Amino acid sequence: MAPKHQFSLPPQAKKPKKPRRTPASRPEETSASPNLLKEEKEQQEAIEHIDEVQNEIDRLNEQASEEILKVEQKYNQLRQPFFQKRSELIAKIPNFGVTTFVHHPQASALLGEEDEEVLHYFTRVEVTEFEDSKSGYRIDFYFDENPYFENKVLSKEFHLNKSGDPSSKSTEIKWKSGKDLTKRASQMQNKASRKRQHEEPESFFTWFTDHSDAGADELGEVIKDDIWPNPLQYYLVPDMDDEEGEGEEDDDDDDEEEEGLQDTDEEGDKDEGR
Repeated sequence: MAPKHQFSLPPQAKKPKKPRRTPASRPEETSASPNLLKEEKEQQEAIEHIDEVQNEIDRLNEQASEEILKVEQKYNQLRQPFFQKRSELIAKIPNFGVTTFVHHPQASALLGEEDEEVLHYFTRVEVTEFEDSKSGYRIDFYFDENPYFENKVLSKEFHLNKSGDPSSKSTEIKWKSGKDLTKRASQMQNKASRKRQHEEPESFFTWFTDHSDAGADELGEVIKDDIWPNPLQYYLVPDMDDEEGEGEEDDDDDDEEEEGLQDTDEEGDKDEGR
């Protein structure tokens, strides 16, 4: 049995004859093809022109980058005497460095109690961008003589190689006997994990030995772009502990006032009941 079709042709249309081209239809068919080719050609030419214009834009962007770099280098040199003067003034203020880091919301999150003790010997931080600015920068931490390590300066450098890949290297910390905070932090973490407790934060000084992902070194970027340009703004931030203490005192006063009001109300109720 032959399969049924949804639509069937009438008997006279089952074997259609091939239509003959008439003189009227030939001009339409012949004119459509050249028009289509013309449109495709115009589109291709437009794409080529867009590419040429984009090349000019890219060329100007590269030129702008070079000129901006020259301006940055110029003003980096002009800023150096002021940075030097600021460092001399900071050296006259005890605990300026540790206070700045403790008050900074991101840097303070990396500081343990012992880290803060070490940073009381920290006098200043300096950032030096390399000559072309694009290839990287160096961060120097200056310390007074202290019971933790022998170094007077701890440095960490960030580099971009010719292919644009980031890398870093740092000073080896010469810890005094039994004072290596990076080892203590590791031992405390292992101990905490065995007890299924929250892990203790790593020591701030592990940052100097961590080169796993130089391109995503948040602390380096925070120091270079935030703390170094204006450390005074963080030094002058009110101590959060003091603010909390004041708030607690205010709360105590409010509680005492509320208790006094309650006692007064109770006495008033008793008088009314008499």
